[in-house]
Amino acid sequence: MATRPSAPAWLDVPVDANALADGVWPDSAARDDDGRLVIAGVDAVELAARFGTPLYVTDEAQVRARAVRVLDAFGTAFAGIGASVAVYYAGKAFLSTEVARWVADAGLNIDVCSGGELAVALAAGIDPARLGFHGNNKSIAEIERAVSVGVGTIVIDSRVEIDRVADAAARTGRVQAVRLRVNSGVHAHTHEFLATAHEDQKFGVPLDDAPELVAAIRDRGGLRFLGLHCHIGSQIFDAGGFAESAARLIAVHAELLTGGDVPELNLGGGFGIAYTSADEPTPIERIAAGMAEAVGAACSSRGIPVPRIAIEPGRYIVGSAGITLYEVGTVKPVEVDGGVRTYVSVDGGMSDNARPALYGADYSARIASRVTDAAPALVRVAGKHCESGDIVVDADYLPGDVRPGDLLAVAATGAYCWSLASNYNYLGRPSVVAVRDGAARIIVRGETEADLLSRDAGIPLPTTAGTDALEGAR
Repeated sequence: MATRPSAPAWLDVPVDANALADGVWPDSAARDDDGRLVIAGVDAVELAARFGTPLYVTDEAQVRARAVRVLDAFGTAFAGIGASVAVYYAGKAFLSTEVARWVADAGLNIDVCSGGELAVALAAGIDPARLGFHGNNKSIAEIERAVSVGVGTIVIDSRVEIDRVADAAARTGRVQAVRLRVNSGVHAHTHEFLATAHEDQKFGVPLDDAPELVAAIRDRGGLRFLGLHCHIGSQIFDAGGFAESAARLIAVHAELLTGGDVPELNLGGGFGIAYTSADEPTPIERIAAGMAEAVGAACSSRGIPVPRIAIEPGRYIVGSAGITLYEVGTVKPVEVDGGVRTYVSVDGGMSDNARPALYGADYSARIASRVTDAAPALVRVAGKHCESGDIVVDADYLPGDVRPGDLLAVAATGAYCWSLASNYNYLGRPSVVAVRDGAARIIVRGETEADLLSRDAGIPLPTTAGTDALEGAR
């Protein structure tokens, strides 16, 4: 069998196709004496037998540790220039009541960007004052609820939201703290960034418009302006883009100080993780130090005090703590230029991980149920959906004897997989299981066919007995 037909340039043939790449898999991932994958002391094969597949698995201790690490890294870095830091967990990456409690326990605040995410955070018992509310099109009802429950900050994303938030504050008799989201013209992705004068996107307002809009905010008695907010991208591997963006923001921040207090500056998030062995993200401590240095220099050059800094990591905290387990259903060799590619089809796909189909995200896979001496073979892990683009892992090497019934694990699925999950082809969304210290528990229940059918208004439920039967099937 040929080993490199149409393999991407970054993908090396592994010496051992059973090996777990450092930094890609959860810190607790290992092989036991039988070759089975173990996460936080829990056997993946036993997880699949107990909870079924597909199955999201999250290392709770790693999520908690990452939350503490990022708080410590930025707190230490910015203390060196005389500033404090607020860290907001970006709930869009993955939010459940348990995860909300984990990050809150670590000292983080939480960002939400919909009424549903707000409801989850409140159901988790999070103090509303520790919540920030994002979104480019927050409904009037969402704004009203956020203000009425006492959400700590609302990020104003457009001119019209000034009036909407101010009106909600007036109706509820509150003074609402707000930030203004601006576009700095800096676009960052992985290890590259591009600085431009204008941005063509749905989020935020042009940086040049900030003085006028902040004046409008300050004119409304029910609003308290905290500072500017900017988000430059995602899966960012170094501090360069943040430094350029901070310099532009602080120039405007200094101008705004002439009209009143500007206590904060939110630099956003987007810190990257390793999805494959080719990814080399910069340690978060070095990114924090680079950002602090840039902010300190920019403030010093303008003779202004360093404001309180806010950041918003999401993927960094939960991404590499998660894996997804699948069962292999079919293995199909396909002739391509240069040899044969093996298609390994699993019992999930784009309904539980939309990222490869959405924007070509790369992932890593390993057989979780055994190890083997078979030579590495280039594979493409495909889902079971009726789409040719339903690919879970575009390219990786698995042992050449991969076969139906194998348990397959895909790494670094803790962020944006469950959040983007769907019911395409009427598949139920999988359960999410937290593992810690050799024990496992469900933190989000998976959906059954009965759950899906219960929403279909075309199915009559004429009797209490029928309703009970359906409820019992859930």
